[in-house]
Amino acid sequence: MGGPFWARRDAGAWSVIKGEYEPDETPRAAARREFQEELGLPVPDGELLPLGEARQTSGKVVTVWGAGRRSRPGPRRPRHVHHGWPRGSGRIQEFPEIDRAAWLDLGEAREKIVPTQRVFLDRLAEQQGRGGEAAAPAAD
Repeated sequence: MGGPFWARRDAGAWSVIKGEYEPDETPRAAARREFQEELGLPVPDGELLPLGEARQTSGKVVTVWGAGRRSRPGPRRPRHVHHGWPRGSGRIQEFPEIDRAAWLDLGEAREKIVPTQRVFLDRLAEQQGRGGEAAAPAAD
């Protein structure tokens, strides 16, 4: 996750790529679009594995797909967001939406991802049938 609040965090601070979808857009199409927008990279070739939904701490329901590792993330052109920072100061500053992206094996992803999204890693491992050999895209 991006922004100043998450800037120096690592364990339990990463998130799958996510965003809202348009009224005429399927969740799968939105996931593909968000991947491209947030990372500035094409979606990996191959089948997207449906990993279902899970409610986040915020109350939002997130729908996630997994993808096989095809290549390492290359240079990105991240979008920027505006936040009031320092909190409560009334000052608005611009920050990258995400500060890092990586393909992680399931063990490393489990350490880094926010706890409410670990269910997606469990589902990916079940679908892959290979335990820790599957890869999960995540962004910090």
